[in-house]
Amino acid sequence: MEIIKGRKLVALLFLFIALAASMFEGSRAITFCNMSEDDLETCKPAVTAPNPADPTQQCCKALSGADLACLCSYKNNSFALGALGIDPDLAMALPAKCNLTTPSGC
Repeated sequence: MEIIKGRKLVALLFLFIALAASMFEGSRAITFCNMSEDDLETCKPAVTAPNPADPTQQCCKALSGADLACLCSYKNNSFALGALGIDPDLAMALPAKCNLTTPSGC
């Protein structure tokens, strides 16, 4: 139980820092595992339950530049992904739908 609370706290702190950085850095955009806010929004319909859309070419292009190992590190953190409106299972299936190689162990 303490581990889960700790993970939730880390995820919450991460989100707080990202939001604070976006408010104080002006034009500097937030990136998440080498994906910009625009990239994330492009892929959001494909990773949002209950009726996900197929990924678009723009989403797959954005995902091809992402740090997939970084994204994979969030696969068991439904709190952090949920805060972004992302379904973890749909997110982990997205690279295969875009014909990208998922890192080993992901």
